[in-house]
Amino acid sequence: MKGFIKSTMHCVDGVVYAYKNEIAFRGEVILLVILLPTGIYFTENHIEIIILIFSGILVLITEIINSAIEAVVDRISKENHILSKHAKDLGAGAVFVSIILLIIVWTLILIN
Repeated sequence: MKGFIKSTMHCVDGVVYAYKNEIAFRGEVILLVILLPTGIYFTENHIEIIILIFSGILVLITEIINSAIEAVVDRISKENHILSKHAKDLGAGAVFVSIILLIIVWTLILIN
């Protein structure tokens, strides 16, 4: 049980760190806090609500992973290197794709 509690605290620390130190993550959280009640109001069933929530949380998960990639790359070296650029670009690309998914999902559900 101690291991589970310790692991949970590390998880909470990661989310708190992201919220306090990552502007993009904080903005996405604020956006979801605004969007989710609006989306829930306009949806007709629980499945649609779950899909809206899932697509929003997916953006947050992707942003945390992107921030972790950036932290590791910066920890290894601050000098410009093509592989460092690729790693950061790929992380940012993942966030971008998750945001596109969110836009598509929300648009299709709310238009319906």
